[in-house]
Order: sequence, then structure tokens, then C-alpha cells
Amino acid sequence: MEVALIKLTCRGFEVQKRVALAISRGTQASSRNWEISIASDGTEGFGESAEFSIPHTAQTFDHLGIELSRAASIVSSYEPWQRESIHGALVARGIASSAIAGIDMAIWDWCGKAIGLPVWKLLGVSQSLSVPTSVTIGIQSPESAQRRWMQWLELGVVRAVKVKMGSPEGIRADQAMFEALEAVLPSSIHRSVDANGGWSVPDAIAMSRWLAERGVDHIEQPTEPSDLEALAQVHRGSSLPIMADESCRTSRDIPVLVGRCSGINIKILKCGGLTEGLRMIHTARAHGLKLMLGCYSQTSMGNTAANSLGALVDYIDLDSHLNLKDDPFVGCRFDDGYLINRDLPGLGVTHA
Repeated sequence: MEVALIKLTCRGFEVQKRVALAISRGTQASSRNWEISIASDGTEGFGESAEFSIPHTAQTFDHLGIELSRAASIVSSYEPWQRESIHGALVARGIASSAIAGIDMAIWDWCGKAIGLPVWKLLGVSQSLSVPTSVTIGIQSPESAQRRWMQWLELGVVRAVKVKMGSPEGIRADQAMFEALEAVLPSSIHRSVDANGGWSVPDAIAMSRWLAERGVDHIEQPTEPSDLEALAQVHRGSSLPIMADESCRTSRDIPVLVGRCSGINIKILKCGGLTEGLRMIHTARAHGLKLMLGCYSQTSMGNTAANSLGALVDYIDLDSHLNLKDDPFVGCRFDDGYLINRDLPGLGVTHA
């Protein structure tokens, strides 16, 4: 039986953060995203593309709109079951990764709905509760950091926290903020730090020793992303495991990172969706690297899709939807510190 070809449509929307997030590169209080629809044979799948900016890459809302229009003509010659071929065609045409990610998750959603299974079951994984999601505390004053922690506790039990560092005021400011948090964080909480490329090599190595004494588990992207030798120097001299984020975008980047870090952060908007995320997981595991799932300004749509891979990684940092005033979707729920995807066909995401 033939399946109808794909019709792709998209709708722009804006979401507001409850609390603006400050990192070493700037502060963000809102995001403009695209909801993507894949329709074929009476079934509709949905995905999300969100704007983001990292060194040497800026995928803006307007740019993504252009990219999605380009992609619509490419995917119109395929059936949704041809997921690998579609992904390859979009990459070959140079479509922006966030646009590919939104289309890819919509196709996974369509496939799950077409056969009546959740995507996480299609992936062959369980709803494991072994990895809690961290919540993020951005760069701010020590007093504000303490207040931000108390705000996170309004969600309920929190089991992991990620602290943004790389303050423009230097590592003394980073230390002061962390010391303030130490005064209010439970001893049992899992702690990690993300410098977003904001440290020099000597500062990163010094901070690794200082943070190791305070129970931090790992450091994410300590130095400038394109300087892999600096990353390697920190990795060799660090007292803590080093996770590469902006230095690792797709599976093709992983082999050169072996020996330069302990693990990688997979973000589906950065790499191009669940399809490429799976490749990154298998490639990284083959090289003995640790794995993290991260996010940009995704709603419940994007983070529920990413969390479908949650049982395959060591760390989860999918909290952007938990910091929204106006999330237009309902997806994975936050329960006792964990994200739990719904047992519904496809991604299990509905409109709020």
C-alpha cells in the first residue's frame, strides 16, 4: 500500500521565560520558535525548531523560517517512513540543524502515531528513572543565585543542579556565587558546572580543583569551543571530568575529541534531531565517552523529544520548558526530579 508524500507546514510562536538565563555569552528572557507539522496519509506529526546562538553559529527565528521553506520542497518528494533518506537529503542541502531537528522529530512523531507506539518504545528504550534532570542556575549575584534555587524548589523535589560560570567578572565572582549556593544546596544534590567557554586554560584547571573539593561531578565546555588544544590541556590537567558541548556538534566531531574530553553534550537542535542524536550516542559509546542530553530554548515539545533518548545517556539537562511562563505544549512531566515521557503514540506531546 502506498503512503502519501509529505506536506510540511510551520507556525511561529514566542515563549517567555519565568526567569531570564544569563551565561558567559549573554542573557536571554524569551525565544521565538517554530512548530512544524508533517502531514501524510491522514496522520500528522509535530516537531519544534528553536533559535539558538553559539560561537560561529547563529540560527535566528527568521533564518529558520527561510530554511523551513527550503526544506518543505525537499521533503515533499518523500514518504515519512523514509526518515534516514530525508535526514540525509536535508543535511546534503545544507539546511540549518535546528530546522532539520524540528522536521526529524515531527517524522518520528508521525511514525509513532502511524503504528500506535511511543517514540521511546520505537527506539527500544525503557522509561528508566535512573537519570534525573538538572535545573540550571545562571550567572548572577550570590544572593540572586540563592533565590533562584528556592524558585526551582517550587517544582518539587530537585535532584541535580547545573551552575553556569565563566562570569565576565572572573573566577572570583564564579566562586562567590557557588559558595552562596553551597549554603542552601542539600548535600545529596548532584552538582555540575558549565562555563560555556568562558575560562582560560589556567583558570579552568584551577577551578576544577576548587570545584572538586566542593562535590562537583563534572565541568562542561570550560574553554573556547574552537580551541581543541586548550580543551585537551584542561582535560589533562583537570581534577574533574570535562564534557564538550559547543566543541561537539555532530557525530563527525567525536573522533577528534577522543583524548581531549571525558564526554559530550548532545543537543538535538545543534546536531539535527533524534536521528543524528542516535548516531552521536553510538559513536561516543564506541569511543568510551560519557553522554549528556542538553537543550536550548525548547518547549515541552523539543524536550520531550530529546528525553526519548534519556535512558541512553549519563546526564540529563532538559529544563528549559520548566522555566516557561507560556509553554504551548504538554509533554513529559517533572516528577520527583525526573522527566517522564507519556505512554502515548508518537512523542506523546499535545497542545496545551
